[in-house]
Amino acid sequence: MAIMLITTTTTTFFLFLLVNSLLFHQSLARPRNPNSLILGLAPASRASLPSLPKASTSPRKKPTDVLDMMEPLREVRDGYLISLSIGTPPQVIQVYMDTGSDLTWVPCGNISFDCIECDDYRNNRMMASFSPSHSSSSYRDSCTSPFCVDVHSSDNPLDPCTMAGCSLSSIVKAKCSWPCPSFAYTYGAGGVVTGTLTRDTLRVHGSNLGVTQEIPKFCFGCVGSTYREPIGIAGFGRGALSLPSQLGFLQKGFSHCFLPFRYANNPNFSSPLVIGDTALTSKEDMQFTPMLKSPMYPNYYYVGLEAINVGNVSAIEVPSSLREFDSLGNGGMLVDSGTTYTHLPEPFYSQVLSVLQSLISYPRATEMEMRTGFDLCYKLPCQNNSILTGDLLPSITFHFLNNVSLVLSRGNHFYAMSAPTNSTVVKCLLFQSMDDGDYGPAGVLGSFQQQDVEVVYDLEKERIGFRPMDCVSAASFQGLNKT
Repeated sequence: MAIMLITTTTTTFFLFLLVNSLLFHQSLARPRNPNSLILGLAPASRASLPSLPKASTSPRKKPTDVLDMMEPLREVRDGYLISLSIGTPPQVIQVYMDTGSDLTWVPCGNISFDCIECDDYRNNRMMASFSPSHSSSSYRDSCTSPFCVDVHSSDNPLDPCTMAGCSLSSIVKAKCSWPCPSFAYTYGAGGVVTGTLTRDTLRVHGSNLGVTQEIPKFCFGCVGSTYREPIGIAGFGRGALSLPSQLGFLQKGFSHCFLPFRYANNPNFSSPLVIGDTALTSKEDMQFTPMLKSPMYPNYYYVGLEAINVGNVSAIEVPSSLREFDSLGNGGMLVDSGTTYTHLPEPFYSQVLSVLQSLISYPRATEMEMRTGFDLCYKLPCQNNSILTGDLLPSITFHFLNNVSLVLSRGNHFYAMSAPTNSTVVKCLLFQSMDDGDYGPAGVLGSFQQQDVEVVYDLEKERIGFRPMDCVSAASFQGLNKT
């Protein structure tokens, strides 16, 4: 069949078709000014929610049983990177850790990997690519594999099988011996990746960095062409293709403690990512809110937001869409490490802005708002040109279902956009509005607002815990920091 004849050149051709199609699609959280960069900050967010998955009827492969893991996460300007050691001999590729998607993929081909609209990353040292031909344990996944069915089982109109008009189920029923057809995987902010499912040995750390475990036949995307996705992704959702699922952790859980943004690109500091039973121990004093089961995106992590407090003002009640789903499955608040900033629906987002404006008497920095696209920026006085002005601004507290409250760290809502000058520093609110609030999640809790918070995903009991924490100290205690 023609779908089996897809080559690297054809994959690139598919991408150009995909890019043209994308011009007609709305994004989950579209940036209003994607070209602005102030100290590495931009209002653009990596909204990672992929196309709507369908329930797979194929048998699930028994996951590999792995002992507990601890992996260091390196912070960059718009997310957190995990190092994947793949192949024989090992090739180390850094990819985003993403709780809002399932597929793990890496750039493939030292020269052939092509990313459209990725000029900002062209000369980035993180752009290492995986070379299957240099690994003796690498091979293409089969079209009869349940992973192959999963990667093609979505409503994505850009999938090569869909575009070719063929039925993957008919291929599987015929017990074909061909490799899995090339796939296209789309993300909520408009990104697209095209590639092939590949199997190879994955090496992970044990509960301490001195122990290494080998995971044979790990399934991942070997991607040759992308649109706005210059760096690979490790999917931490609950689908069959996700890293926790393949490693057998779906009945356990994981936790992370993201370092503050000031440690971005600092090689001496890492954020701890703990996977397995260890992530769930000694959590008696932690507050847990139940995971909501989304009928639209069942593989991802939703919670219910009940109210927001700004300073000493009485709680602002949120719309019901942030704590429940409608008849079509829209709603809920997505906890997503792959989206940089927290997004709230209108008109609730504007209500929060209004309350903040009523409590802050400092002059607005309208020029910075125009430059960056952020909605609320202020000129704050500072002594000795220090940017530590957190006490001058009201606190923000999220109230989730089950009486769980999370007070955002002072650096997690307003952030300094430039170095202080003349004893003044400009800080902007790093929240954004949901452009597509009527479709998919009603809101997103982004990674920036999860900094200095221990977030625990208890997958067995289907709940998520939040606890403010000094993540630098936590990383040092676990031996992750080099200084």
